[in-house]
Amino acid sequence: MQKKILTLCLIHQNGKILLGMKKRRFGVGQWNGFGGKVEEGETIEEAAIRELKEEAGIDVKDLNKFGIVNFEFQDGSKTAEVHIFKSNNFEGQIVETEEMRPQWFDIDKLPYNDMWPADAYWLPLVLEDKKFKGRFYYDHPTTPECASVILEQELIEVEEIE
Repeated sequence: MQKKILTLCLIHQNGKILLGMKKRRFGVGQWNGFGGKVEEGETIEEAAIRELKEEAGIDVKDLNKFGIVNFEFQDGSKTAEVHIFKSNNFEGQIVETEEMRPQWFDIDKLPYNDMWPADAYWLPLVLEDKKFKGRFYYDHPTTPECASVILEQELIEVEEIE
């Protein structure tokens, strides 16, 4: 199976973080940042900006990359390299889309029980402005009926992200 290159962008302002409830396809029923596939001919940063516009209706400014995490599943169904960004600056009105229902959360009240299990490990690093690389190996993709379990994990802080 070929590895997909994906983006994930978090908006962080005034002690709050903007997450979206995934309404369809992979990850449905989970709170997550905004992002998706890098299309042919676009950079990873361009993809992050486009996905945020498509999923939340906003134009992000001052996009900063904080991490790269590889996600794999025991059944071999999916493998993804996710480039994680954060911004505290955007323009436009946040809107619900067919894909996501955006909501602000206090950073000390994040809905980790309704997020991917790995988020509890890497998201605090983003909130502390720390750069990182990691790998999470799951038993299976999370579904509304059955949460996935991390079988192996590696997460290290780094000085720079390429």
